[in-house]
Amino acid sequence: MYGRYTKDLGEYAKEEARKVKALERKRKKEDRLRNKELQKYRGKCASKVIAAFSFVWRHTFARLGEDWVFLALLGIIMAFISFLMDRGISICNQARIWLYKDLTTHPVVQYVAWISLPVFLILFSAGFVHIVAPQSIGSGIPEMKTILRGVALKEYLTFRTLIAKIVGLTATLGSGMPLGKEGPFVHIASITATLLSKLVTSFQGIYENESRNCEMLAAACAVGVASCFAAPIGGVLFSIEVTTVYFAVRNYWRGFFAAVCGATVFRLLAVWFQKEATVTAVYATSFTMDFPFDPQELIVFALIGVISGLGGSMYVWVHRQYVLFMRRNKKMTSFLQKNRFLYPGIVSLMVASVSFPLGFGQFMAGDL
Repeated sequence: MYGRYTKDLGEYAKEEARKVKALERKRKKEDRLRNKELQKYRGKCASKVIAAFSFVWRHTFARLGEDWVFLALLGIIMAFISFLMDRGISICNQARIWLYKDLTTHPVVQYVAWISLPVFLILFSAGFVHIVAPQSIGSGIPEMKTILRGVALKEYLTFRTLIAKIVGLTATLGSGMPLGKEGPFVHIASITATLLSKLVTSFQGIYENESRNCEMLAAACAVGVASCFAAPIGGVLFSIEVTTVYFAVRNYWRGFFAAVCGATVFRLLAVWFQKEATVTAVYATSFTMDFPFDPQELIVFALIGVISGLGGSMYVWVHRQYVLFMRRNKKMTSFLQKNRFLYPGIVSLMVASVSFPLGFGQFMAGDL
């Protein structure tokens, strides 16, 4: 019995080795055909440029290892995406403030101007995402957990999903809704890593090897958070916490290296294009010792922490009950699916009304 299973295991290993060799031969053949097509359709000048680039690549970056170059490119690309999205969000916020302050001084007209842009952006985001790629709906973290566990989800890591995610997220955050982009950026970074491995010929081995592909996706999750807040260590810890059950030790350096590249380029772009004096933290802090805390205040701080923890637990419980109610209530779910713009329109209208500067908005502040 032992001999039979040993023999079967040996045959299985040989069969898998033959499959790997066949895939390698197929990839090399596709590369040769692709080079011939490039030479045929792009002309002699383009062929020389491609040949020169390939020569430089083989004798420079390829010697460093594909992983290093792949992760560095991933971090740089994500930094540019995050910076451009922040610029788009800033433009939307400035337009909203201009409509409120400079367009008119009548309170009713100011209220209409204050709520009109957020509602329009939310409705545009909902419609654009539904038409282009419904797979981009939501944060994307549950889907990435599923993919990293080996489940193949169709159309979740495509270029259409990337475009829908970027445009929809920019419009949503530009509307002023109290939402964050770290969750969706995990999905965006994973899509970017997948597309980069598919499009760049030198990295195709990453995409064809399922094990390496999952490792690069785990590193991409860290890049997503690091490109939002310029926090590479926090990005790696976040990717470990929310994406995978078992995180291989060898992926720590991959995630940290890519996160450092993304965070560094993200802050350098702010220096180059936003006229900042130097590289600073996204949210700078300044603690003075003029008025140190008294021992009595520590008890109050601890009480605030307990209340906040209970409030967070209550929020999770309420949200769970809401989700279960929506699942059980088929009529309500069907109604909202048929009227996709109703729910986001009502929510954005309520939030914009609460944050109106002449109302409760005067008691709210994002910066002090």
